[in-house]
Amino acid sequence: MGFHDECGVVGIYGAENAAALSYFALTSLQHRGQESAGIAVSDGETIHLHKDMGLVSDVFDKDHFEDLKGSVAVGHVRYATAGGRTIENAQPFLNTFKLGGIALAHNGQLVNYEPLREMLEDSGSTFSSTSDTEVILKLIARSYKKGLEAAVVNTIQLIKGSYALCIMTEDTVIGVRDPNGIRPLCLGKIAGAHNGKDAYILASESCAIDSCNGEFVRDIEPGEIIIINKNGLKSIHLEERTKKQTCIFEYVYFARPDSVIDGIPVQEARYRMGKVLAEESPVEADVVIGVPDSGIGAAQGYARASGIPYVTGIIKNKYIGRTFIAPTQKERENMVFVKLNAIRSDLEGKRVIVIDDSIVRGTTSRRLVQILRRAGAKEVHFRVSSSPVKFPCYLGIDTPSKNELISSTHELEEIRKEIGADSLAFISLEGMIKAFGEDTFCKGCFSGEYPVACARKV
Repeated sequence: MGFHDECGVVGIYGAENAAALSYFALTSLQHRGQESAGIAVSDGETIHLHKDMGLVSDVFDKDHFEDLKGSVAVGHVRYATAGGRTIENAQPFLNTFKLGGIALAHNGQLVNYEPLREMLEDSGSTFSSTSDTEVILKLIARSYKKGLEAAVVNTIQLIKGSYALCIMTEDTVIGVRDPNGIRPLCLGKIAGAHNGKDAYILASESCAIDSCNGEFVRDIEPGEIIIINKNGLKSIHLEERTKKQTCIFEYVYFARPDSVIDGIPVQEARYRMGKVLAEESPVEADVVIGVPDSGIGAAQGYARASGIPYVTGIIKNKYIGRTFIAPTQKERENMVFVKLNAIRSDLEGKRVIVIDDSIVRGTTSRRLVQILRRAGAKEVHFRVSSSPVKFPCYLGIDTPSKNELISSTHELEEIRKEIGADSLAFISLEGMIKAFGEDTFCKGCFSGEYPVACARKV
């Protein structure tokens, strides 16, 4: 898989153990980013922050929570899409000045980051990172004397791109979703309230609310700003009305299967994509297997629709960690052999249909076919539950440039030969939309048409 995860954000308001709940929520969002993690907490007077490189469980131990007391918090897990992979770019970002403190966690990517940064630098701002998140924070701080609400509204009207933001001050949490709803953000209610009032959680996915024993309330709407403080909840909709275009890859790959995003259960969407794939591209075979983790739901849907038995087939090593960095491309490719292994008894002498969520560069797929043949598979029929990825993403996913995308430079038969499969088929874009029952998604990586005007990268 050549896609890298995005980021995960969380905001907690009104819970006595806000830092601990943030930790649980971030752990459940760990699949969205394994590079760095951080939590900022307010004790009512001061915002305290701890962040570092690594997984949530590596970054935090019980001693850190002694310094992270309070009922208001924001947290973040990161995979770099804008800015380098350094501690300076780890989130949340914290800005402390004479009017107070602001901490910010961001999932997404600004397309007008460079002109905004230049404007801020021209007016005297200095930066400690190369992250677009710091630009958002500086914009809010610049307008803060007008009040928090006005500062956030002013900032949202300046930034363009994809974003789900969790912002906090000493006594307030704010959630913001971009006008197209490209990045997900949802609201929940949690027990353990501070001072007997309701406690709330904002999170990238509903599975994070579940991990805090919370109750899902609703998705934040595209273009909505939600403010949570001692007065309760306040919702602001900016006048600009745009068409909702959630990133379709949330359902294909990024989101956890137990999450529900914009009313669509992720696992159900994967089942349906597998069903349509079976209808569009049937093949005679003995077993169906899915590439862990995100290919499994589609494989089960394909098996149900085709009547061909589903078997496990492939085991994923859960303990390798995505933070492993191999120094050369060949070594990185060979990590597939460490990460995935075949179950010979499921595959030997059989015609195998293998379902993966996507083919990006093709190197992982080639290694996967080798693993299946090594385990004795008689035939390997590769089926893909998303359409060919032909264009890079500019809106928060770390994709290769266009000339590295195998579907951009090769025809279907060339890709089949490249990966070594007996047959290859992708679900059609029309089939994906049929599986969802609606067309309310950003499909830029398939079509080259984006909901936000972007500078093209090659």
